[in-house]
Amino acid sequence: MGKESAIEMRRMKDGAVYRFVAAPTAEGAPRYRREDKDVWIMRDPAFGWIVWDGENKALMGRPWDVAPSEQGDLPPACEWVSKRGGDSFVYQLVFV
Repeated sequence: MGKESAIEMRRMKDGAVYRFVAAPTAEGAPRYRREDKDVWIMRDPAFGWIVWDGENKALMGRPWDVAPSEQGDLPPACEWVSKRGGDSFVYQLVFV
């Protein structure tokens, strides 16, 4: 299994872990689908790498300290921040 086969988003507050598996687009662009929900880590033209809620069509999170212009071909392994309703969470993205 390669570096880009799976990702874990590890929530720093309580240790919850969400696993995403590679699900490239038909054109071969990398993206990752959460194993238990219609939630994606994918590249957006304006925001760079994001967490996208496919069911609600909403931006859920993105890297905290890596600007879109500095992001590479894979999601940055760094802190990500998400927002859901009035709550926000900090995660660490880790390739597994």
